[in-house]
Amino acid sequence: MRIYINEWICWDGRMRIIKKQRNIIRKKIFCRVAAILTAAALLYVQGHAGDVCQMVSAQERESAKEEDLQLYAQAAVLMDADSGRVLYGKNPTEILPMASTTKIMTCILALEYGNLDEIVEASSYAASMPKVKLYVSAGEKFRLGDLLYSLMLESHNDAAVVIAEAVGGSVEKFAAMMNQKARDIGCYDTYFITPNGLDAVVNESGKNHSTTAADLARIMAYCVTDSPAKERFLEITRTQSYDFMDADRKKSFHCNNHNAFLGMMEEALSGKTGFTNKAGYCYVGAVESEGRIFTVALLACGWPNNRSYKWSDMKKLAAYGMERYQYKDIYEAKTFEDIPVRNGISEKGTPFEEAQAAVSLKTREESLSYLLCDEDQVEVKARVETVLDAPVAAGAEVGEVSYYLNGELIKRYAVCTQSAVEKKSYSWTFIYLLKTYTFL
Repeated sequence: MRIYINEWICWDGRMRIIKKQRNIIRKKIFCRVAAILTAAALLYVQGHAGDVCQMVSAQERESAKEEDLQLYAQAAVLMDADSGRVLYGKNPTEILPMASTTKIMTCILALEYGNLDEIVEASSYAASMPKVKLYVSAGEKFRLGDLLYSLMLESHNDAAVVIAEAVGGSVEKFAAMMNQKARDIGCYDTYFITPNGLDAVVNESGKNHSTTAADLARIMAYCVTDSPAKERFLEITRTQSYDFMDADRKKSFHCNNHNAFLGMMEEALSGKTGFTNKAGYCYVGAVESEGRIFTVALLACGWPNNRSYKWSDMKKLAAYGMERYQYKDIYEAKTFEDIPVRNGISEKGTPFEEAQAAVSLKTREESLSYLLCDEDQVEVKARVETVLDAPVAAGAEVGEVSYYLNGELIKRYAVCTQSAVEKKSYSWTFIYLLKTYTFL
């Protein structure tokens, strides 16, 4: 019994040692696995941390792109006046009142449709306008051209009504002219009620006298680049002071230009201020630099006593455009192979040769300049028919070359046939064979 006990004790001791060694080995394996898993986790996190940082940075950059100028205006737009492209926008399509910036439309319509030498008479309604005003009296007469300086330099509300009634027949008819012109130049979110920009609403429809920053910048672009009266518009809006008298030469008037921005930047081209209690401070202006014309519109750019906010925003947006955007020639010369024409009569007039139609761009240009920044992406796509069916008319459109800026179509050239290709007929083929294989 003692022998067995001793043997059991020895066996049990060995088993305990073996178990202890196994536990030690298990702990070592567990620690190594844990270390490996921890290292892998750290590497994973480290590897993806860059991605996370990049994502955050991208979001920050996108946010910064919208907020980097830190504008005071509730709505603002920087526009390329030549193309109408919005280069920078903050709430560009938000509909807001625009106060006396309205008067750029009043002025351009008077220049385009009015006779500046016409003598016009002030109505009692015009005389009732609130200040800022010229203080016309009912029955007083003025030269229409003189009133445009009163309108644009001093922003006189009564002068605006005299002009509207003279050019349109009534304020309502002139407002209809203003709205039609807005639509003609692509401003569909603008609604004019008054010629001076005083806050107004149409009771029947509930429509307010309002616009958007994008529309207002587009109207200014029209005034300084596209209107047939643009030179006269610039002359008036850039005049520092102007003196005139009424038609009876009983009263004299003096006007000073209140567009302070004209003296803040040498690139300043034109502009108009505005303010009402509802609209706040507003401004629309244009700058010209190295052949580039930018227009800027600012709506709801502070209320008293923040009169200078609009100048700060204007300078920021003007500098932003001039520093980032330059004209670049994006035109690519394209040549096209002749297109086979099924059942067409070839140039040699034989039925055994394939007819072909020569094609080219309908409009040939030497260059296509566009205002771009470094981030802009231009893509040119060409599409032309591979085969045509006779008959083919001369000048028929058979393809196009399209220019895309950041995925949006900006220019399209039609590809057209240079000459006509007649269709083969049974009678034409019969006559050809008859002439060729007979002794006629």
